[in-house]
Amino acid sequence: MPAERVNAEKYIPKGYDPELYRIRHSAAHIMAQAVMEMFPNAKIAIGPPIEDGFYYDFELPRTLVPDDLEIIENRMREIIKENHPFEYRIVSAEEAKTLFSDQSYKLELIKGLIEQADENDPESSIISVYQQDIFTDLCRGPHVKSTGEIKHTAIKLLNIAGAYWRGDENNVMLQRIYGTAFKKKTDLDHFLEMRAEAERRDHRRLGKELELFHLDPTAPGMPYWLPNGLTILNELLGFWRKEHAERGYMEIASPLINEKRLYETSGHWDHYRDNMFLIPIDEHTTYCVKPMNCPNAMVVYNLKTRSYRDLPLRLSDCDILHRNERSGTLHGLLRVQHIQQDDAHIFITEDQIEEEYSRIFDIAERFYGIFGLTFQYRLGTRPDGFIGDIETWNKAESALKNILDTKSGSGNYIIEEGDGAFYGPKVDILMQDALGRSWQMGTIQLDFQLPQRFKCVYTDSDGVQKTPVVIHRVVYGSFERFIGIIIEHYAGAFPTWIAPVQVCVLPVTEQQVEYAETVAAQLKAAGLRTQIDTSGDRMGAMIRNAQLKKTPYMVVIGKREVENGQISLRLRSEEDLGAMKLDKFIETAKNLIDSKSLDLWKPSTG
Repeated sequence: MPAERVNAEKYIPKGYDPELYRIRHSAAHIMAQAVMEMFPNAKIAIGPPIEDGFYYDFELPRTLVPDDLEIIENRMREIIKENHPFEYRIVSAEEAKTLFSDQSYKLELIKGLIEQADENDPESSIISVYQQDIFTDLCRGPHVKSTGEIKHTAIKLLNIAGAYWRGDENNVMLQRIYGTAFKKKTDLDHFLEMRAEAERRDHRRLGKELELFHLDPTAPGMPYWLPNGLTILNELLGFWRKEHAERGYMEIASPLINEKRLYETSGHWDHYRDNMFLIPIDEHTTYCVKPMNCPNAMVVYNLKTRSYRDLPLRLSDCDILHRNERSGTLHGLLRVQHIQQDDAHIFITEDQIEEEYSRIFDIAERFYGIFGLTFQYRLGTRPDGFIGDIETWNKAESALKNILDTKSGSGNYIIEEGDGAFYGPKVDILMQDALGRSWQMGTIQLDFQLPQRFKCVYTDSDGVQKTPVVIHRVVYGSFERFIGIIIEHYAGAFPTWIAPVQVCVLPVTEQQVEYAETVAAQLKAAGLRTQIDTSGDRMGAMIRNAQLKKTPYMVVIGKREVENGQISLRLRSEEDLGAMKLDKFIETAKNLIDSKSLDLWKPSTG
């Protein structure tokens, strides 16, 4: 019998280093063996490699504690040193059930494999196991040849977490051990450094420390925006509205709740119903809390008779949306149920597609450029379960490829086969943050289907009625997610123009409070978001507190500043710029804020 099936490589995710995948997959099995030796009556679930490592889920007789990780890791090293071969074996369904007769989660997986077998695909009926030493696991591979093959790699167990079986909160909560493995220790060291930095920047911690938002168990995934966080959201919205108005967009708003027949017309009822919050009224009527804006934009379009002269018609929308996500998938602001998108639906003729996409790409460059963010485009093609005819899809995909080839250059964007929306292909915007992590943010979707389903038409120049094409697009994506990401990108030290508090005035003693209040009033009158610290703390403590709050500017008022009618300026970057006239500070700060600059100060301006 071969060590493993010949085509096991096909189970390695696209873009994953095959050697590293095998190492991590094998480490997960070795970890499971160590845990089973520690808890002989444990129930094992699944243990796959993931993007940065691996995990395994267990049902155990007691709750694991951090000290257990060191014990498990030490046993893993012994198993590796013992150099046990990974032996691959194909088994019958009955043999598999016998092998895992005391493992309920494995029996459930075996049942699923039997039920999903496709008679037209012989390999789909294969049930296989891997064994190293005394440990046998239901697995399709691939693995390294023996445990000793990874003795020179760097393996580290990271943490313990809870995880519902199959990600369903209605199932039992298991204990998940996360680990990672790298080919070299230097790679592991770099990963651990980046991980520690990511924890330091965690938006959930910073959101609490900086009083930006609150997540309450009575409203899972639906943030309370606190004054500081709402300031950021409103600044982003204000900038978005100004830029879009200048580009010919018209903002609309539509109902939060719609009858389900709207979504039956759009096709979302069949494709998205499980992610909707539903409100049954009676046996004939069900309302849906709005999960997306596109059906409502179709309604608005159909309110008037349209001509080719009306196109492009750019309708923008920042309404609140709600999507019913599994509780186990919620994650701070990054995965929520309450969503506010910078949405737009653009009705165009077919010959306007390329020009309109170019305009949207220009918006993306503007919106990401002011934050110093780099990004890449990804094309998603026709998925399973698509609506419409293949000829129309081929035409739409061809149009997007031509646009991306022109804009980005051939080969400078990613193609993700089958990742389009059910009604049309899409271009996603993948943003890279300060830690080199990639995030999917905006999306630009080309839709030939929904306008047909809603019977949207316009009268062309030849007098013939035609169906418009619609571009669905968001640039930031959801404001919640974008804010969560930039919290981590800047570690809470926001660009001054969106900082909740831009200036903190610090009087040295009680005698300077009156003058400090006058300075604060002038700063506020100039449009700078200003607070004054009248706590009476020592100056060092007040400066530290302002720095912890990531306040861009600290205006220090002492006896000398009062006598000279000046201020003393410090930056959150710990630079002390010394004494200057207040009007000089206001002029320079406002210029930097108005230009959306990432700089705190420019010597040439002051």
